[in-house]
Amino acid sequence: MLSNVLDLVGRVFISAIFLLSGISKIGNYEGSHGWMESLGVPGILLIPAIVLEVVAPILIIVGYQVKISAALLSLFCIATAVIFHTDFSNQMQFIAFFKNIGLAGGFLFLVVNGSKDFSLDKKFK
Repeated sequence: MLSNVLDLVGRVFISAIFLLSGISKIGNYEGSHGWMESLGVPGILLIPAIVLEVVAPILIIVGYQVKISAALLSLFCIATAVIFHTDFSNQMQFIAFFKNIGLAGGFLFLVVNGSKDFSLDKKFK
């Protein structure tokens, strides 16, 4: 029972930052769009980023299609680290790079293990 609770709490914790970030991007769409373009990333990619950052965490939290959602967010974390956080002369960027890599690793645990009993995936089996 405790492992099921901790699994759910862990899924909420690892997903919350992406859900909040996606919602924040919606609220500050123009600013996010401009920031991406200032770093050489086409602003049109903001829309799929928002969709991924909102939908995948919700799916992980409720435990539906966890492995697929976690795989997508792992790739997103790696891409974000490489595209936005490679100025290693800046300590904050250095830390942000490795936080993204660490989150990617956490999502890979979900890819390998899936979710436990408190999930829609388990209810539908």
